[in-house]
Amino acid sequence: MKYVDEYRDGKLARAIAATIAAEVRPELSYRFMEFCGGHTHAISRYGIEDLLPANVRMIHGPGCPVCVLPVGRMDDAIKLARRPDITLCTYGDLMRVPGSQGSSLLKAKAAGADIRMVYSTLDAVRIAQAEPERSVVFFAIGFETTTPPTAMAVLAAEQKGLRNFFVFCNHVLTPAAIQNILESPDVRLLGNVRIDGFVGPAHVSTVIGTRPYHGFAAEFEKPVVIAGFEPLDVMQAILMLVRQVNSGRHEVENQYIRAVTVDGNLKAQDFVARVFEPRDSFEWRGLGLVPDSALRLREAYARYDAEKVFAIETIQAEDNPACECGAILRGVKKPADCKLFGTLCTPETPMGSCMVSSEGSCAAHWTYGRFRDYARSEAQGHEFEQKAAS
Repeated sequence: MKYVDEYRDGKLARAIAATIAAEVRPELSYRFMEFCGGHTHAISRYGIEDLLPANVRMIHGPGCPVCVLPVGRMDDAIKLARRPDITLCTYGDLMRVPGSQGSSLLKAKAAGADIRMVYSTLDAVRIAQAEPERSVVFFAIGFETTTPPTAMAVLAAEQKGLRNFFVFCNHVLTPAAIQNILESPDVRLLGNVRIDGFVGPAHVSTVIGTRPYHGFAAEFEKPVVIAGFEPLDVMQAILMLVRQVNSGRHEVENQYIRAVTVDGNLKAQDFVARVFEPRDSFEWRGLGLVPDSALRLREAYARYDAEKVFAIETIQAEDNPACECGAILRGVKKPADCKLFGTLCTPETPMGSCMVSSEGSCAAHWTYGRFRDYARSEAQGHEFEQKAAS
C-alpha cells in the first residue's frame, strides 16, 4: 500500500539501526520515553527494541487515556449507567475496564443497564434525538485527539435543541502529564528511571501542533521528537533524539512532518476552546492529581454537563493492590514486572486498564513482547548449557 509499506521497509530499518549504533556513545546510556500507546504498540509489534544498541532503552509512558482514567471515574460511569432513566454511550475499549469491587460497564450491561457502544460522538447525539424520553450520557474520554469530536457533539445537540443529551467529560491534556512525569519523585529519584528525551505523540500533535512542548523541553532540558506510528517513523525519531543528546540540545523536533505542523489544527482548537475550559486539577491513574491537566464544559454549556445535572461526586477508589498499572504508566516498571501479568491478568481476565485498552502497555507486551522475552530466555538457556558443557 502506497505511503504505508514504505514506512515498514525492513532494509531501511536495519540501515537506521546501524546509524544509531554508530552514533551512540558507548560511555552513555540513552533512555527515551514514548508517551503514546500507539508508539508502544509499534515498538512491540515490529521488534524495534531488538534493533537498538544495548545502551538505548525505551520506557513506556502513560499515553493511553483509558489506562490513565482513575478507578473512581469508572465507578461514576457505572453508577450512571445503572440508573433506569439513563442510556450511557461509550467507546468499546471502556467496556471492560475494571472499576472497584470487580465491576465494569460490560458487567453492568449484562445486568440490565442500558449501555451502548458507539463509534462516534454523533452516534450518541442521534440516539438522544431518536429517543427523547431517555437521558443519553456520552462517556467522553481521550487526549486532545478526541476532544474536538466531543465539542462538535455538544454544539450539534445545541443546534438541534436537544435537552436529553449530556457529556460525562474525562478529556485530559498531554503536555501537563509529561511535565508531571518530569516533576515526579518516582521518575526523578529512582536511578533506573532517568528520562533523557521523549518520543512525542502523533495524533495529539496533529491537533495541538508542536508549540505546547517547547516550555517543558526548555525548562527540564529534555528533547522531544514528534513521531509517526510506523516503525521507520519511530526509528528515525530515536536517531534524532540520540543526536540531540550527543550534542547537548533539548529542542522540539518534528519527524512527523507529513501530518503535524507548528500550529496544529486551528479549527479544531477553536471548537474545543468554545465548549471546554481547563479544570484546576484532575486525577490520573499512576500520577495522582495533576494540575491543569483536564477539561470540563464551560458554564455556557452547563446544561449538557452530566457531572452537574446528575450531581456526580467522585469517590476515590483504589486499584487492585497487586496490580502494577500505576507504576507501569509512570515508566517505573515494565509489564513483565507485575506478578499478575500473564497469570491472573490476561486480556480475557484483565485486572488493570493497561491490559484492557488496545493501546495499553500490558496489552502490547501480551500480544507481542512476551514471545520475544521467551525467545531471549531460551537463547540464554542454550548459551548457559553450552558454556557449562565446555
